[in-house]
Amino acid sequence: MPTAEWNRDTFSGNYDWSAGGGGEEWSAPWGNSTAQWFGSLLPRLRCFLPCQSILEIAPGFGRWTRFLMPLCQQYTGIDISEECVAACRARFPSKGTFVVNDGYSLAAIPDEQFDLVFSFDSLVHVEMDVMQSYLPQIISKLNQGGVALLHHSNLGMLGGKPDDNGLRGATVSAESVRACVREVGHVLRQEIIKWGPTEHLDCLTLFTRSGAYASETSIHLNVRFMEEAETIRSSIAPWEFEPIGRGATLTFCDSTPEEYVAASTPAANLTQRSDPPV
Repeated sequence: MPTAEWNRDTFSGNYDWSAGGGGEEWSAPWGNSTAQWFGSLLPRLRCFLPCQSILEIAPGFGRWTRFLMPLCQQYTGIDISEECVAACRARFPSKGTFVVNDGYSLAAIPDEQFDLVFSFDSLVHVEMDVMQSYLPQIISKLNQGGVALLHHSNLGMLGGKPDDNGLRGATVSAESVRACVREVGHVLRQEIIKWGPTEHLDCLTLFTRSGAYASETSIHLNVRFMEEAETIRSSIAPWEFEPIGRGATLTFCDSTPEEYVAASTPAANLTQRSDPPV
């Protein structure tokens, strides 16, 4: 059962970030993080990007930060690990703001400011006490049209199933997160996914402030999530290893939003209200 202290200790001095290239090892099923971003994550976020401001929870060494930064004018990252925050400040010295927290509080972040709050591959390691603390705070950080996409554990739904070697939050489920969000906000979509060999182990929850979008909650079971990863690994990832010109490489953290994404298409089934509800 991972605690806030476990997360801080595990992903600070006790984890060798350099061995895997700053968390790159966790993108291995997709081939690499670039393939995973463009093939899996960006398609799930494209309706909301580019945008003015992004808050990333638990950025680690910046695996997703380098893709998020070009898509906003204001980026903020918050992490329980002082080592991770220091690494991101060094990696992105002139871009964004990085803050250390205690794993429960977002008090250092201003309210009603963000178009997108994002966390992927990090909050799977927290229990429901952290989610109950974070979720209302996240909603308070969103502006009226803002959304949050969190990747979290669904182990609580599986009962007596194996607990992923103790790395997943055993008390967290799609249902418990949905119920918590509904107290102060609105769940737009949940995608319950297979992770590794275990079906329904994790969940992607997209949510917003109450009344921000005229959309019913939709829940999807995606048992083919790892098949998607394999397709991306075998088709998109090889492009990353192809030489370009005289061996040049592409970098995305220095691109402008216009260069990075030509256009943003509004979601067909998420109709944003033109004025705040009464």
